Amino acid sequence: MNKYNLTNKVAIVTGGAQGFGLAITKRIIQSGGKVVIWDIDKEESEKAKKEINSENFSYQIVDITDFKIVKKSIDELEKKLGQIDIFVNNAGMTGMNAKVWDYPLDEWQKVIELNLNSTFYCCKAIVPHMIKNNYGRIVNIASIAGKEGNPNASAYSTSKAGVIGLTKSLGKELADKNIAVNCVTPAAAKTRIFDQMTDEHINYMLSKIPRNRFAKIEELASLVCWLVSDENSFSTAAVFDLSGGRATY
Repeated sequence: MNKYNLTNKVAIVTGGAQGFGLAITKRIIQSGGKVVIWDIDKEESEKAKKEINSENFSYQIVDITDFKIVKKSIDELEKKLGQIDIFVNNAGMTGMNAKVWDYPLDEWQKVIELNLNSTFYCCKAIVPHMIKNNYGRIVNIASIAGKEGNPNASAYSTSKAGVIGLTKSLGKELADKNIAVNCVTPAAAKTRIFDQMTDEHINYMLSKIPRNRFAKIEELASLVCWLVSDENSFSTAAVFDLSGGRATY
């Protein structure tokens, strides 16, 4: 396993108690960084704490759909820790599988709020701190669905397309500073998020991947760790694919 030097770096990972977020958290800590995960599931967060068993790990129960809570949490953390160098917007949901004309309004709003609006809230709150320190690495976890649009997953596809657009805009706005903002567009991985999908939709996603398998969470964590390292000193406002050959652009 390659190791990136993240010694003395402080990271926040949203949705870090399981799946992609937990794998990213482990890899950052293995590389010498400190991680505070934000999650709304206390039970899973406690499990993660026991599993990682490191003084460089801690968690907070944070509702990232509330900007006031996000801003207050970031301000308090910086005062406590002295710095926040890395922010990984990973928390998300797939939402239900349905045709656009059958998609419930409340479900649409819930998916957009968590996947897209919350990413905006977190970026809006953390960026002033990074500007002050003239250092930062932000990685937004989007999806190949944001590029190609999955049928029967309009809310998810739209939210992730929005994350890609947000990443490109913010990265360009900060390009004159030592702050990199990038996103990753993975194919699906076998995490608990599959519980939200129909078998038909899961089989559809697999059929679109030339490597004929789903992504591994460790593969995403490896890519993210390079993106949040000092070695990524040039790439910003970019989209990095992890789609097993599915992406066409």
